[in-house]
This record gives sequence, structure tokens and C-alpha cells, in this order.
Amino acid sequence: MNDKSGGMSFAKRASFIELAARERVSALLDSGTARELVGPFDRMESPWLPMQGVTPQSDDGCVVMKGRIAGRQTVVVALEGAFQGGSLGEVSGEKMTAALDFARADCESGTPTSAVLLLETGGVRLQEANLGLAAIAEVMDSVLALRQHAPVICLTAGTVGCFGGMSLVAGLASYVILTREARLGLNGPEVIEQESGIEEFDASDRALIWAIDGGEQRYATGLADALVEDDAAEIREAVQRFVLRGVPEVHRSSQATLYRSRLAALDASRQWNPAEFRKLWTAKLVQENTR
Repeated sequence: MNDKSGGMSFAKRASFIELAARERVSALLDSGTARELVGPFDRMESPWLPMQGVTPQSDDGCVVMKGRIAGRQTVVVALEGAFQGGSLGEVSGEKMTAALDFARADCESGTPTSAVLLLETGGVRLQEANLGLAAIAEVMDSVLALRQHAPVICLTAGTVGCFGGMSLVAGLASYVILTREARLGLNGPEVIEQESGIEEFDASDRALIWAIDGGEQRYATGLADALVEDDAAEIREAVQRFVLRGVPEVHRSSQATLYRSRLAALDASRQWNPAEFRKLWTAKLVQENTR
């Protein structure tokens, strides 16, 4: 695009990744509709972190706001990746579960309410161990209950990624939105290297990590529904699109037989190159869609 001086001008993008959790939620909700629930002044801190010498956060790293997106009632929950790696503990897990359950109750009473989960997380908070695992199980149960009535949209922008138990939550979502900077996977590279050795996964090889877990690969292999740039306006538009689309006819997690058949066709005795795997996997997608 030319400016008035005859030179080239480029629209400036507002980075979504650089926003804190509360700012991310506000960027998605329609102007003037956001209302925070159980905010920092309610002092919902983890009682377990101080016992282990960890300074708690007054909202336990979980921001919950209710408002509207594209005019539709929506609850948005964001995990703060800058606090304990966005990990889920007892308090943050209960906040997310309650938000989803209240949305389901609204749906059942005749007020459709969607949910958007901003997942920048490594999964369970290690300091809270089994409490965190139980929290993730409860979140998964609440997602399954709500998605029957309204879409549950998971968004991971970066740079923490979405790993561990929370990747299972993303797998249950109605829709998944990723940026190229985002990563999505069950086990993080460091965990795989620690348990299986550097020959299995070199956690220092950033190009390899993104080639396997990165947003572009996940989208190309059908494990995400949208690949967006790190631009607040573009991400907002993608979220609005899926809120308006409503509940999908078939959820990805309900297609276990399909994915098992794809995996069965792969030679598990060899280590697949990510580009080669994408080519084979997308070819299967094309075959299935043309039957």
C-alpha cells in the first residue's frame, strides 16, 4: 500500500503474544462487555505454594472474564504463562472448572454461552501434584459437558505452548486456534529427552521442536482448525468466527477409530522426518475427504 508521500506503508500489527493474560482476554471480548470474575482483589491464592517457598499470585495465574464475543455471551479463561509456566493448580483449576460449569448452566437455562480457553501452559503444577491432576480431570469433564451445548474454543499463541494434561483439554475442544509460534503436544521436548534420551528427541533443536509441535505442523496435520498470525485483530476475528459457527457436527476427539487407522498405517519402527510425516498424513486427509 502506498502512502501519500509515494513510499510504501504497512499496517502495524498488535502482537497478541506480548499481552499479559488479562490483556489477552480483554482484546477478545466485545468493547464494554467484559466483567472479571474472582479477580485478583478476591485474593484466591494457592495455599500450597508458600509452604514450598514459592510466592503465590493473587489470582493464581488464572483470569476469568464474562462478556460477549460477536454479540454472543461468552466466558473467557486465560492462564498466565509468566506465572509458574502457566501451570494448573487447585485454585486455578477450580476457577476454570466453575467458569465452564456456569456456562453450561446458562446454556441449559436457555442462554447459550460459549467458552474460550487461552492455554499458555506446561500442564500440571508440580508443586501441587495430585491436586493439579485432579483439577485437569475436572476441567476435561466440564469441557465435555459444555461442548454439547456451545462451542469450546482453545487458543494457544506462544511462547509457553500447551503441554501436559492441558493439551488433553485442547484435544477435547470444539475448535483449536494456533499461531506459528505456538506449540501443542502431550509431552514437552525436555521431558521426552529426559525420559528417552537425546537420540529420541534433542530438546535443544528448536527447528525440530517447531517442526513437530509447532502451530504450522499441527494445523497441516488436522489437529488445529485455524493457523493465525501473531496479530490481536486477526486472532479476535478467528475466535469470533468459531463462536458464530457453533457446535461442530463431529468433534475431533470423537473420531478415535479414524485416528487409530491412520496410526496403524505408519511404520512405528522408524523415526519419521516431520516434513515426510506431514506429506503422508495430509495425503491421508485428502483420500478420506474424497471418498
